[in-house]
Amino acid sequence: MRKEMKEKAETKSKGYLTGIIAVVFMIIGYQTALFVHHAAVMKITANRDEPDTVYMIAGDHVMHKSADQPFTASRKNAVHSRKAQIVRDNMPRRNVESFRFDPNTVSEEDLCRLGFTPKQAKSITAYREKGGRFRRKSDFAESFVVSDSVFRRLEPYIDIPLIDLNTADSAAFDTLPGIGGWYASKMVSYRKELHGYSYKEQLMDIWKFDREKFDALSDLITIDTAYVKPYPFWSLPADSLRLHPYIRNYETARAIVLYRENTLKEQWSVADLSSAGILSPDNAERLSRCMIK
Repeated sequence: MRKEMKEKAETKSKGYLTGIIAVVFMIIGYQTALFVHHAAVMKITANRDEPDTVYMIAGDHVMHKSADQPFTASRKNAVHSRKAQIVRDNMPRRNVESFRFDPNTVSEEDLCRLGFTPKQAKSITAYREKGGRFRRKSDFAESFVVSDSVFRRLEPYIDIPLIDLNTADSAAFDTLPGIGGWYASKMVSYRKELHGYSYKEQLMDIWKFDREKFDALSDLITIDTAYVKPYPFWSLPADSLRLHPYIRNYETARAIVLYRENTLKEQWSVADLSSAGILSPDNAERLSRCMIK
């Protein structure tokens, strides 16, 4: 009897020991699996942040290395499996970069390079897809996914192009604050009348385009005078000259033609037209700032 009890105790003890050993091995196995998984994730992330394929580039072409041909090295990520790509897309980047970017066009991938998480990057692009636009740097700062510290680091690199009054279309004008379809159309048609805007304040010549509306967008626009076609003011006949926005009637246009016919060409000036009472002081001041010939 005592012998049987002793054998049962020993068997039970061996069972506990076997169980403990099994648990230890399970823990070790689990920890090993975690370590291997973590190492794999770190390797995949490292390859993403430090691209793993090197191309030798000469000019715009990928070249083979040769002794007599200059080349530069460019890194680019190779194609990876779907599972690896999922890891790459969801892990935050270790190497945060700072480079010039337009928040209205920058890709999700480049937003991640700038330090945003994939979720934050997707939020920014989703805002744009819904019609949102960052008109100024301050607009980008107000986005709920852009922290103050990130904005301070990126502010010098934010590059939002100004809208050129002489090259933009009505769709571009429509993105400006306070400008809807009607004003956008008028901005284009008035540009044609002027042969191009010579200065930004000419927008206020448009009906009901007041100072308040102008001040709300003046820092968002620019003028490239290379696209201004000088108005042939000193050579047009009266019938054509009357169409200029600062003339608008045949009598004034005819008076300008008579002035040209009876004055030496060297003496032609907008100031003299004003002194002679042919142009009003306001229109003379506006015309003096235009590109005319």
